[in-house]
Amino acid sequence: MPDQDEVRLTVPATPEFLRLARVTAAGMASRLGFTYDEVEDLRLAIDELCFVLVGPHGRSGTVQLRYVATDGVLEIEGIAESEEMDGVLALSDLSRQILVALVEDHDVGPDPEKGRPSFRLRKRHDGTGG
Repeated sequence: MPDQDEVRLTVPATPEFLRLARVTAAGMASRLGFTYDEVEDLRLAIDELCFVLVGPHGRSGTVQLRYVATDGVLEIEGIAESEEMDGVLALSDLSRQILVALVEDHDVGPDPEKGRPSFRLRKRHDGTGG
């Protein structure tokens, strides 16, 4: 069984607290040996996806994040725990293009268990040092 590190973080669903989500992602990626550019790509990606959940002005409730690091891969899941989020989530065309360029895989939609708005991303350390 591969070594796995897991971190869970719950933050208020406001833009001011997205910094904590980025810092946690950067710390986990650094532990996996990600390059500076890979860490910055991940920080941008997590910002784009968290922003979909909290919106420009924030919401009541929280965003729960789960970071799992395994064998050079960091997977991050986020779910909105807010009564204000009953609508359909949508990424802008620009956000979608950014995410395609920055991470191997991403998804935005309802959480399968609770039906709450959620996202998932996967970023792999390419190991080239560049």
